[in-house]
Amino acid sequence: MSTPYPFTAIVGQDDLRLGLLLNAVSPAVGGVLVRGEKGTAKSTAVRALAALMPEVSVVAGCRFSCDPDSPDPACPDGPHAEAAGVSRPARTVELPVGASEDRLVGALDIERALSEGVKAFEPGLLADAHRGILYVDEVNLLHDHLVDLLLDAAAMGASYVEREGVSVRHAARFLLVGTMNPEEGELRPQLLDRFGLTVEVAASRDTDERVEVVRRRLAYDDDPEGFAARWAGEESALRERIASARALLSRVVLGDGVLRQIAATCAAFEVDGMRADIVMARTATALAAWAGREEVTADDVRQAALLALPHRRRRNPFDAPGLDEDKLDQTLDEAAGEQDGDPGDDDPGPGPDGGGDGGGGGGVPPQADGDRTPPQGEGGDTPSQAPESAPDAPGRSAGAEQQPVASAEPFRTKMLSVPGLGEGAAGRRSRARTEHGRTTGARRPQGSLTKLHLAATVQAAAPHQRARGRSGRGLVVRRDDLRQATREGREGNLVLFVVDASGSMAARQRMSAVKGAVLSLLLDAYQRRDKVGLVTFRGKDAEVALPPTSSVDAAASRLESLPTGGRTPLAAGLLKAHDVLRVERLRDPSRRPLLVVVTDGRATGGPEPVALAGRAARLHLAEGTASVVVDCESGYVRLGLAGELARELGGTAVTLDELRADSIAGLVKDVTAAGRAA
Repeated sequence: MSTPYPFTAIVGQDDLRLGLLLNAVSPAVGGVLVRGEKGTAKSTAVRALAALMPEVSVVAGCRFSCDPDSPDPACPDGPHAEAAGVSRPARTVELPVGASEDRLVGALDIERALSEGVKAFEPGLLADAHRGILYVDEVNLLHDHLVDLLLDAAAMGASYVEREGVSVRHAARFLLVGTMNPEEGELRPQLLDRFGLTVEVAASRDTDERVEVVRRRLAYDDDPEGFAARWAGEESALRERIASARALLSRVVLGDGVLRQIAATCAAFEVDGMRADIVMARTATALAAWAGREEVTADDVRQAALLALPHRRRRNPFDAPGLDEDKLDQTLDEAAGEQDGDPGDDDPGPGPDGGGDGGGGGGVPPQADGDRTPPQGEGGDTPSQAPESAPDAPGRSAGAEQQPVASAEPFRTKMLSVPGLGEGAAGRRSRARTEHGRTTGARRPQGSLTKLHLAATVQAAAPHQRARGRSGRGLVVRRDDLRQATREGREGNLVLFVVDASGSMAARQRMSAVKGAVLSLLLDAYQRRDKVGLVTFRGKDAEVALPPTSSVDAAASRLESLPTGGRTPLAAGLLKAHDVLRVERLRDPSRRPLLVVVTDGRATGGPEPVALAGRAARLHLAEGTASVVVDCESGYVRLGLAGELARELGGTAVTLDELRADSIAGLVKDVTAAGRAA
């Protein structure tokens, strides 16, 4: 086993180290989520934490790490009455993003369960992580069905494996630590709330600190054991401090005053539910124990809020985590004043939204574009809102670039789906064969059996009972008889947006509404677990504003800064989209694409721009790409060019109004239905 990098040798990253150490002192805090750019020692710090954790006493020979002082009465390896205990180091178990369900929760031998009535169970990663650390790198990329299993285990402290009425349960209490790069997509709110604390990390901009990071890393790579030996003293001292803080934890007093400050803070920042209050109380207690004190102070409450609240304040995927520290200080002061009998003045504090100007909490850097510029009021002038005119009208240069405009408010969109039955990654958009969903049939298993089709298995085994010498009531089942259930659910798709940013869009004061529509579709893509990409075209060419990614908030950020102006090279936009999809088909052939073209259908610039756009559209049709055209044309006189483009693509066209979910019900079910009917 390789020598881990010493925890005490990590340079900087104070919030990261503090969040991990508080969980080592009090696992009841609920784990920590580490957000930050790549190469910031996230994984290194988590793996180094295991060496600092106190040893655990387990029942000898128990695969589920039962405590000999209070063994689990339902342990599959039990009962453990008067069992001998042995000590071993705390484990750090890593959950790979691509792990199977059986690898996480364990596998049950269905053949023996049916034929012999024996619960032959092979433990999974949840059993290995019991009373230790479960580490999920790139936790935001974890498949939904694994996220659901993690949520259940974290909520109940136990893991259940059930297959056709045969069930196994075992304890699964662990410290959940996740790391993620926000550029690759955000985390589901349900799992986000399960992390007690969150910390934001970034690479230092201090030259001396960066030099020291490189120096230590090179020294470790050259001689890991020698490097670890040089830090053994600091590691031992830190380990002893953790043990002392754990011993002190039960004596720490959480007074009514600080408890009122905790409740007032959570109420002021409008966090959902009561979990934030509980986590803050546990974190503040752990902070006091870490400092060697037996009483929680207001400073502990403040630090606990900076660690426990930023990720619980998000209202949608495009909100940047963070906390307004000025509002936090004011709330704590007011709560302390009420406790002292001073109600304070009657002037209301900041609004319930907590403001958007404060820096990030818990070491979170200020978010430069976390809050979008609010849209201008109706009739308000913005640099890009020009009088209604044609793009090439006198007084307007066809190549003139205009400043970005703010998007209109997003809305709930209609369901856009890819027709047919796919086999892509689990999601919530298009029909697909998946591991979860309604049962539609049975087949012979390919590899290990995961979902048994009981009726089909019995039907396959029944004709052979006499030949197999069946004499009792039990059914003689062999492996060849087993049948895997085929299930139909939903998959996530690659939604590629091709957005017209030419002067014809801006000149008619429509770009704000168009951005609002695309933002709404991005929010829908986030909820349906899609990958998204963004291609824009204007002037003389098209560009990939955002390569396909799982980070819809990155797409939203690019959309906000999108300039407009110039001619309309529609063909260039479609050809660029064709290139992007061709590459993505090679990278991930099972993920089906959905092309969303947002335009008024005009094509200008170059010879025969309309004919070129038609030929480019037919390339997508030949590839079988599902497509929808969002028609942005407005005014009393409509040319219907977007509809013609949709027919060339083999898709359908919807207006901005029809895109709303509260408009005509059921307008869009399969985006190519209209094209086929035509």
